[in-house]
Amino acid sequence: MSEQKKSKTRRFIEGAEQLTLGISMIVAVLLGVGLGILMRDLSGIGWLFWLGVAWGVGAAILNVYKAYKKQVKSLEELKDDVRYKYDDSGDDED
Repeated sequence: MSEQKKSKTRRFIEGAEQLTLGISMIVAVLLGVGLGILMRDLSGIGWLFWLGVAWGVGAAILNVYKAYKKQVKSLEELKDDVRYKYDDSGDDED
């Protein structure tokens, strides 16, 4: 496989990972709203809707936090990679 094709594939995968984070946030909030509506309708207590919304927003925030931790772990692994180390060995000898 050529380098250009690998690069396009890698960009596609990275874009899909970012897209799934956005979709998961929307789905979490929508599920929370749905759960809140269901609880409100079953019990007749109006504030349970807002409890469901809060759960949905909390789940969305948790998804962002998990994605952040995954990114930090990925960058920590790259920190020790030889390709990304800065070499200041003083090559400028006069």
